[in-house]
Amino acid sequence: MLPPVKPMLAKAATKLPTADGLYYEPKWDGFRCIVFRDGDEVELGSRNERPLTRYFPEVVAAVKEALPERCVVDGEIVVPQGDRLHFESLLQRIHPAKSRVDLLAEQTPAHLVAFDLLAVGDESLLEVPFAQRRARLEQVVTGTDRVHLTALTQDATTAQRWFEEFEGAGLDGVVAKAPDLPYGPDQRLMTKVKHVRTADCVVAGFRWHKSGPIVGSLLLGLYDDGGLQHIGVAASFPMARRAELVEELAPYRADALDGHPWQDWANAELQENGEHRMPGAQSRWNAKKDLSWVPLRPELVVEVKYDQLEGRRLRHTGQFLRWRPDRTPESCTYDQLDVPVRYDLAEVFTG
Repeated sequence: MLPPVKPMLAKAATKLPTADGLYYEPKWDGFRCIVFRDGDEVELGSRNERPLTRYFPEVVAAVKEALPERCVVDGEIVVPQGDRLHFESLLQRIHPAKSRVDLLAEQTPAHLVAFDLLAVGDESLLEVPFAQRRARLEQVVTGTDRVHLTALTQDATTAQRWFEEFEGAGLDGVVAKAPDLPYGPDQRLMTKVKHVRTADCVVAGFRWHKSGPIVGSLLLGLYDDGGLQHIGVAASFPMARRAELVEELAPYRADALDGHPWQDWANAELQENGEHRMPGAQSRWNAKKDLSWVPLRPELVVEVKYDQLEGRRLRHTGQFLRWRPDRTPESCTYDQLDVPVRYDLAEVFTG
Protein backbone atom coordinates (compact mmCIF):
# COMPACT_ATOMS: atom_id res chain seq x y z
CA MET A 1 0.00 0.00 0.00
CA LEU A 2 1.58 3.24 -1.20
CA PRO A 3 0.59 6.89 -0.67
CA PRO A 4 -1.64 8.62 -1.38
CA VAL A 5 -4.65 6.85 0.14
CA LYS A 6 -7.84 8.77 0.79
CA PRO A 7 -9.29 8.33 4.28
CA MET A 8 -12.64 6.69 4.94
CA LEU A 9 -15.31 9.33 5.59
CA ALA A 10 -18.46 9.64 7.70
CA LYS A 11 -22.02 10.62 6.94
CA ALA A 12 -23.66 13.11 9.28
CA ALA A 13 -26.48 12.23 11.66
CA THR A 14 -28.51 14.40 14.03
CA LYS A 15 -28.48 11.93 16.93
CA LEU A 16 -26.31 9.09 18.14
CA PRO A 17 -27.11 5.75 16.43
CA THR A 18 -27.73 2.89 18.87
CA ALA A 19 -27.71 -0.31 16.81
CA ASP A 20 -26.39 -3.43 18.52
CA GLY A 21 -22.64 -3.92 18.40
CA LEU A 22 -21.67 -0.40 17.29
CA TYR A 23 -18.31 1.00 18.31
CA TYR A 24 -18.07 4.66 19.35
CA GLU A 25 -15.05 6.97 19.29
CA PRO A 26 -14.57 10.66 20.14
CA LYS A 27 -14.45 12.85 17.03
CA TRP A 28 -11.14 14.69 17.14
CA ASP A 29 -10.78 18.24 15.83
CA GLY A 30 -7.53 18.39 13.87
CA PHE A 31 -5.99 17.40 10.55
CA ARG A 32 -7.01 13.96 9.30
CA CYS A 33 -3.84 12.06 8.49
CA ILE A 34 -2.94 8.72 6.89
CA VAL A 35 0.49 7.73 8.26
CA PHE A 36 2.78 5.58 6.10
CA ARG A 37 5.87 4.12 7.73
CA ASP A 38 8.53 1.98 6.08
CA GLY A 39 11.49 1.85 8.41
CA ASP A 40 12.97 5.34 8.68
CA GLU A 41 10.72 6.63 5.90
CA VAL A 42 7.54 8.30 7.18
CA GLU A 43 4.91 10.05 5.08
CA LEU A 44 2.00 12.02 6.58
CA GLY A 45 -0.81 12.22 4.03
CA SER A 46 -3.73 14.64 4.37
CA ARG A 47 -7.37 14.22 3.43
CA ASN A 48 -6.77 16.09 0.15
CA GLU A 49 -3.74 13.85 -0.50
CA ARG A 50 -1.26 16.68 0.02
CA PRO A 51 1.65 15.63 2.24
CA LEU A 52 1.83 17.09 5.73
CA THR A 53 5.23 15.56 6.50
CA ARG A 54 7.37 18.71 6.34
CA TYR A 55 5.05 20.65 8.66
CA PHE A 56 5.17 18.19 11.57
CA PRO A 57 8.72 16.89 12.12
CA GLU A 58 7.94 16.08 15.75
CA VAL A 59 5.07 13.81 14.65
CA VAL A 60 7.43 12.02 12.25
CA ALA A 61 9.81 11.39 15.13
CA ALA A 62 6.98 10.21 17.40
CA VAL A 63 5.70 7.81 14.73
CA LYS A 64 9.10 6.09 14.64
CA GLU A 65 8.84 5.49 18.38
CA ALA A 66 5.23 4.35 18.56
CA LEU A 67 4.28 2.57 15.31
CA PRO A 68 5.52 -0.69 13.74
CA GLU A 69 8.43 -0.66 11.28
CA ARG A 70 6.07 -1.07 8.31
CA CYS A 71 2.46 0.03 8.62
CA VAL A 72 -0.30 2.35 7.45
CA VAL A 73 -2.35 4.02 10.19
CA ASP A 74 -5.36 6.35 10.03
CA GLY A 75 -5.49 9.10 12.62
CA GLU A 76 -5.69 12.78 13.43
CA ILE A 77 -2.97 15.36 14.04
CA VAL A 78 -3.95 17.68 16.90
CA VAL A 79 -2.28 20.43 18.93
CA PRO A 80 -3.11 20.44 22.66
CA GLN A 81 -2.72 23.62 24.66
CA GLY A 82 -3.49 23.42 28.34
CA ASP A 83 -6.58 21.31 28.90
CA ARG A 84 -8.01 21.46 25.37
CA LEU A 85 -7.21 21.20 21.67
CA HIS A 86 -6.26 24.42 19.89
CA PHE A 87 -7.09 24.43 16.20
CA GLU A 88 -5.72 27.91 15.52
CA SER A 89 -2.26 26.76 16.62
CA LEU A 90 -2.62 23.78 14.30
CA LEU A 91 -3.38 26.09 11.37
CA GLN A 92 -0.25 28.12 12.08
CA ARG A 93 1.87 25.02 11.50
CA ILE A 94 1.19 25.19 7.75
CA HIS A 95 4.03 27.59 6.99
CA PRO A 96 6.46 27.71 4.04
CA ALA A 97 9.58 28.52 6.10
CA LYS A 98 11.38 25.55 7.66
CA SER A 99 12.79 27.73 10.43
CA ARG A 100 9.26 28.73 11.42
CA VAL A 101 8.04 25.12 11.28
CA ASP A 102 10.92 24.00 13.50
CA LEU A 103 10.24 26.78 16.00
CA LEU A 104 6.53 25.96 16.22
CA ALA A 105 7.31 22.25 16.53
CA GLU A 106 9.03 23.14 19.82
CA GLN A 107 6.58 25.80 21.01
CA THR A 108 3.28 24.09 20.04
CA PRO A 109 4.13 20.42 19.42
CA ALA A 110 1.51 18.31 17.65
CA HIS A 111 0.27 14.88 18.70
CA LEU A 112 -1.06 11.95 16.67
CA VAL A 113 -4.28 10.20 17.70
CA ALA A 114 -4.51 6.77 16.00
CA PHE A 115 -7.90 5.17 15.34
CA ASP A 116 -7.54 2.64 12.49
CA LEU A 117 -4.99 0.26 11.00
CA LEU A 118 -4.94 -0.12 7.21
CA ALA A 119 -1.84 -2.29 6.78
CA VAL A 120 0.95 -3.86 8.79
CA GLY A 121 4.00 -5.56 7.31
CA ASP A 122 2.97 -7.00 3.93
CA GLU A 123 -0.67 -7.43 4.97
CA SER A 124 -3.46 -5.12 3.79
CA LEU A 125 -6.32 -4.86 6.26
CA LEU A 126 -8.79 -2.89 4.13
CA GLU A 127 -11.22 -5.83 3.89
CA VAL A 128 -10.76 -6.92 7.51
CA PRO A 129 -13.75 -6.01 9.76
CA PHE A 130 -13.24 -2.95 11.94
CA ALA A 131 -13.44 -4.91 15.20
CA GLN A 132 -10.42 -6.97 14.13
CA ARG A 133 -8.53 -3.93 12.79
CA ARG A 134 -9.02 -2.18 16.13
CA ALA A 135 -7.74 -5.21 18.04
CA ARG A 136 -4.66 -5.32 15.80
CA LEU A 137 -4.16 -1.57 16.27
CA GLU A 138 -4.11 -2.00 20.04
CA GLN A 139 -1.47 -4.72 19.66
CA VAL A 140 0.93 -2.75 17.46
CA VAL A 141 0.71 0.86 18.72
CA THR A 142 3.04 1.79 21.56
CA GLY A 143 1.42 4.72 23.31
CA THR A 144 3.74 7.66 24.04
CA ASP A 145 3.25 11.23 25.21
CA ARG A 146 2.89 12.26 21.52
CA VAL A 147 1.03 9.25 20.05
CA HIS A 148 -2.32 8.20 21.49
CA LEU A 149 -4.79 5.42 20.81
CA THR A 150 -8.26 6.93 20.62
CA ALA A 151 -10.80 5.99 23.27
CA LEU A 152 -13.38 3.37 22.27
CA THR A 153 -16.62 2.06 23.73
CA GLN A 154 -19.59 -0.05 22.72
CA ASP A 155 -21.80 1.51 25.39
CA ALA A 156 -24.17 4.11 23.90
CA THR A 157 -24.62 5.81 27.28
CA THR A 158 -20.88 6.35 27.59
CA ALA A 159 -20.74 7.65 24.02
CA GLN A 160 -23.53 10.12 24.76
CA ARG A 161 -21.60 11.33 27.81
CA TRP A 162 -18.51 11.77 25.64
CA PHE A 163 -20.57 13.81 23.18
CA GLU A 164 -21.72 16.13 25.95
CA GLU A 165 -18.50 16.40 27.98
CA PHE A 166 -15.58 16.11 25.56
CA GLU A 167 -16.54 19.28 23.68
CA GLY A 168 -15.15 21.12 26.67
CA ALA A 169 -11.73 19.73 25.73
CA GLY A 170 -12.02 20.93 22.13
CA LEU A 171 -13.43 17.79 20.48
CA ASP A 172 -16.42 18.14 18.19
CA GLY A 173 -18.61 15.05 18.46
CA VAL A 174 -18.72 11.25 18.29
CA VAL A 175 -18.12 8.75 15.46
CA ALA A 176 -19.94 5.40 15.23
CA LYS A 177 -18.57 2.36 13.36
CA ALA A 178 -20.11 -1.05 12.72
CA PRO A 179 -17.99 -3.99 13.95
CA ASP A 180 -17.98 -5.62 10.49
CA LEU A 181 -17.10 -2.38 8.66
CA PRO A 182 -14.37 -2.71 6.00
CA TYR A 183 -12.10 0.25 5.33
CA GLY A 184 -13.43 2.12 2.28
CA PRO A 185 -11.15 4.98 1.15
CA ASP A 186 -13.17 8.10 0.25
CA GLN A 187 -16.44 6.34 1.11
CA ARG A 188 -18.88 7.60 3.75
CA LEU A 189 -19.26 4.37 5.71
CA MET A 190 -19.05 5.69 9.28
CA THR A 191 -21.56 7.92 11.09
CA LYS A 192 -20.66 11.20 12.80
CA VAL A 193 -22.72 13.25 15.21
CA LYS A 194 -21.52 16.83 15.71
CA HIS A 195 -22.72 19.71 17.85
CA VAL A 196 -25.10 22.09 16.07
CA ARG A 197 -26.12 25.51 17.36
CA THR A 198 -27.68 28.69 16.00
CA ALA A 199 -26.83 32.37 16.41
CA ASP A 200 -28.28 35.67 15.19
CA CYS A 201 -25.53 37.66 13.49
CA VAL A 202 -25.11 41.03 11.80
CA VAL A 203 -24.37 40.96 8.05
CA ALA A 204 -21.74 43.65 7.47
CA GLY A 205 -20.46 42.71 4.02
CA PHE A 206 -20.15 39.98 1.44
CA ARG A 207 -17.70 38.42 -0.98
CA TRP A 208 -18.36 37.69 -4.63
CA HIS A 209 -18.48 34.08 -5.81
CA LYS A 210 -15.55 32.89 -7.91
CA SER A 211 -17.85 31.98 -10.81
CA GLY A 212 -19.26 35.46 -11.44
CA PRO A 213 -21.29 38.41 -10.11
CA ILE A 214 -23.23 36.42 -7.52
CA VAL A 215 -22.81 36.33 -3.75
CA GLY A 216 -20.21 33.89 -2.49
CA SER A 217 -20.45 34.39 1.27
CA LEU A 218 -21.88 36.76 3.87
CA LEU A 219 -19.50 38.37 6.40
CA LEU A 220 -20.90 37.95 9.90
CA GLY A 221 -20.39 40.03 13.03
CA LEU A 222 -21.32 40.10 16.71
CA TYR A 223 -21.11 43.01 19.11
CA ASP A 224 -19.01 43.22 22.25
CA ASP A 225 -17.61 46.13 24.26
CA GLY A 226 -15.15 46.82 21.43
CA GLY A 227 -17.80 47.16 18.74
CA LEU A 228 -18.79 44.83 15.91
CA GLN A 229 -16.35 41.90 15.68
CA HIS A 230 -15.96 39.77 12.56
CA ILE A 231 -16.73 36.16 13.59
CA GLY A 232 -16.82 34.30 10.24
CA VAL A 233 -18.92 33.77 7.15
CA ALA A 234 -22.11 32.08 5.99
CA ALA A 235 -22.02 30.33 2.62
CA SER A 236 -23.16 27.10 0.91
CA PHE A 237 -26.02 28.71 -1.00
CA PRO A 238 -27.59 27.18 -4.13
CA MET A 239 -26.53 29.08 -7.24
CA ALA A 240 -30.00 30.52 -7.80
CA ARG A 241 -30.06 31.80 -4.23
CA ARG A 242 -26.67 33.49 -4.69
CA ALA A 243 -28.11 35.50 -7.58
CA GLU A 244 -31.16 36.48 -5.52
CA LEU A 245 -28.92 37.72 -2.71
CA VAL A 246 -27.30 40.26 -5.02
CA GLU A 247 -30.68 41.98 -5.37
CA GLU A 248 -31.56 41.61 -1.69
CA LEU A 249 -28.29 43.16 -0.54
CA ALA A 250 -28.15 45.94 -3.14
CA PRO A 251 -30.01 48.56 -1.02
CA TYR A 252 -27.48 48.12 1.82
CA ARG A 253 -24.44 48.85 -0.37
CA ALA A 254 -25.25 52.57 -0.67
CA ASP A 255 -22.93 54.71 1.51
CA ALA A 256 -21.96 51.51 3.35
CA LEU A 257 -18.50 52.74 4.36
CA ASP A 258 -19.77 55.90 6.05
CA GLY A 259 -19.31 55.07 9.72
CA HIS A 260 -18.91 51.35 8.98
CA PRO A 261 -17.43 49.53 12.04
CA TRP A 262 -14.92 47.80 9.77
CA GLN A 263 -13.92 50.98 7.95
CA ASP A 264 -10.29 50.57 8.98
CA TRP A 265 -10.18 47.24 7.14
CA ALA A 266 -11.59 48.82 4.03
CA ASN A 267 -9.20 51.77 4.10
CA ALA A 268 -6.18 49.51 4.56
CA GLU A 269 -6.13 48.60 0.89
CA LEU A 270 -8.45 49.98 -1.76
CA GLN A 271 -8.33 48.01 -5.01
CA GLU A 272 -8.70 49.44 -8.50
CA ASN A 273 -12.16 47.93 -8.91
CA GLY A 274 -13.41 49.87 -5.88
CA GLU A 275 -13.68 46.83 -3.64
CA HIS A 276 -11.76 46.28 -0.44
CA ARG A 277 -9.46 43.70 1.03
CA MET A 278 -9.08 42.92 4.70
CA PRO A 279 -5.52 43.72 5.84
CA GLY A 280 -3.28 40.67 5.84
CA ALA A 281 -6.12 38.50 4.55
CA GLN A 282 -4.37 35.80 2.60
CA SER A 283 -5.76 32.30 2.61
CA ARG A 284 -3.46 29.85 4.36
CA TRP A 285 -4.59 27.10 2.00
CA ASN A 286 -4.82 29.00 -1.30
CA ALA A 287 -2.63 32.06 -1.78
CA LYS A 288 -4.48 32.94 -5.00
CA LYS A 289 -7.91 32.96 -3.36
CA ASP A 290 -9.66 36.32 -3.72
CA LEU A 291 -10.62 37.64 -0.30
CA SER A 292 -11.84 41.08 -1.39
CA TRP A 293 -15.15 42.11 0.13
CA VAL A 294 -18.04 44.51 -0.42
CA PRO A 295 -19.15 46.54 2.64
CA LEU A 296 -22.83 46.62 3.61
CA ARG A 297 -24.54 48.91 6.08
CA PRO A 298 -24.70 46.70 9.21
CA GLU A 299 -28.48 46.69 9.44
CA LEU A 300 -29.43 43.13 8.44
CA VAL A 301 -29.63 40.26 10.92
CA VAL A 302 -29.39 36.64 9.86
CA GLU A 303 -29.81 33.39 11.81
CA VAL A 304 -27.03 30.92 11.04
CA LYS A 305 -26.29 27.36 12.11
CA TYR A 306 -22.79 26.57 13.38
CA ASP A 307 -21.01 23.76 15.21
CA GLN A 308 -18.47 25.39 17.52
CA LEU A 309 -16.25 28.39 18.16
CA GLU A 310 -12.48 28.68 17.83
CA GLY A 311 -11.64 31.47 20.23
CA ARG A 312 -14.14 34.20 19.32
CA ARG A 313 -14.78 33.08 15.74
CA LEU A 314 -16.83 30.35 14.10
CA ARG A 315 -14.70 27.23 13.69
CA HIS A 316 -16.35 26.37 10.35
CA THR A 317 -18.47 28.20 7.79
CA GLY A 318 -21.92 29.02 9.14
CA GLN A 319 -25.07 27.89 7.33
CA PHE A 320 -27.70 30.46 6.42
CA LEU A 321 -31.09 29.64 7.98
CA ARG A 322 -33.25 32.77 7.64
CA TRP A 323 -33.35 36.53 7.88
CA ARG A 324 -34.35 37.93 11.28
CA PRO A 325 -36.16 41.26 10.65
CA ASP A 326 -37.46 41.07 14.23
CA ARG A 327 -33.94 41.48 15.66
CA THR A 328 -31.95 44.70 15.87
CA PRO A 329 -28.24 44.51 14.97
CA GLU A 330 -27.24 45.88 18.39
CA SER A 331 -28.95 42.92 20.07
CA CYS A 332 -26.61 40.45 18.31
CA THR A 333 -23.93 39.96 20.97
CA TYR A 334 -21.59 37.20 22.11
CA ASP A 335 -23.83 36.65 25.14
CA GLN A 336 -26.17 34.47 23.06
CA LEU A 337 -23.48 31.89 22.28
CA ASP A 338 -23.40 28.57 24.08
CA VAL A 339 -19.97 27.96 25.64
CA PRO A 340 -19.22 24.32 26.57
CA VAL A 341 -18.09 23.47 30.09
CA ARG A 342 -14.31 22.95 30.25
CA TYR A 343 -13.10 19.35 30.31
CA ASP A 344 -9.53 18.15 30.90
CA LEU A 345 -8.00 16.93 27.62
CA ALA A 346 -5.72 14.56 29.57
CA GLU A 347 -8.81 12.59 30.57
CA VAL A 348 -9.70 12.12 26.90
CA PHE A 349 -6.17 11.06 25.91
CA THR A 350 -6.18 8.39 28.60
CA GLY A 351 -9.56 7.04 27.49
